[in-house]
Amino acid sequence: MGLRQPLRPPPVTARKTPGRWRFFVAWLGTYNWGAYNWLVRILLLASARIESKTARFNRRSVLFVPEDIHLSKSEQPQTISELEPLTRDWLAAVGEDPGREGLLRTPQRVAKAWAYMTEGYGQTLEEVVGEGIFAAEGSEMVIVKDIEFYSMCEHHMLPFYGRAHIAYIPNAKILGLSKFARIVDLYSRRLQVQERITTQVADAVQDLLAPRGVAVLMEGVHLCMAMRGVQKQNSSTTTSAMRGLFRSDARTRAEFMSAVQGTLRGR
Repeated sequence: MGLRQPLRPPPVTARKTPGRWRFFVAWLGTYNWGAYNWLVRILLLASARIESKTARFNRRSVLFVPEDIHLSKSEQPQTISELEPLTRDWLAAVGEDPGREGLLRTPQRVAKAWAYMTEGYGQTLEEVVGEGIFAAEGSEMVIVKDIEFYSMCEHHMLPFYGRAHIAYIPNAKILGLSKFARIVDLYSRRLQVQERITTQVADAVQDLLAPRGVAVLMEGVHLCMAMRGVQKQNSSTTTSAMRGLFRSDARTRAEFMSAVQGTLRGR
């Protein structure tokens, strides 16, 4: 038996390959089948690497998406454009140079941050609750604890932050648990005082559900008291608002206070 001949591509004529590649392709296709295989492998490898680099570039390019692509209602360009020149003037007023490199985009960043931190002005209770109210299947106390909140003091425009605890006793209606956090955000993302947020949250739950009772307890740390003025870094402020049975029945109130006692700061 004769040896089996290796498969070869059809010969390429000079007429089909014009120009300076004529002899190179003829050499690969006719005289050096092994070199042809290696060239194909090299081209495939190069193509794979190019695709890989392109994919990595596309992933990295996400970082360069314009920052205003995910804006809330309060972060629309009109609001930001109004805040930017004010921030630039503020920087100059405190003795900074708004034109130096580190501050070039600071007005835009500050404007967007303030638009977000005060977005509660552009929202309503009905919008944040949506379809989160359901028929109640019981009448036992419901407590949602450790809801983080961040707000801005209306006296010094400095942050204060902490945790909110909300309880209510259903009366025909209940509220989706995530909606309590949204209600807290609604009222805390404004220029505020902690006392007002506490009563606003309690009144909101009362108006939405008409429960047998509502209790709200908030504890916050105020930077206007910690980083300036008396500079008491370990101080905290606790406020409460009681409605219905939580106000009139000491045992109901004590049950709520006992449930949240272990979460209070420093205790």
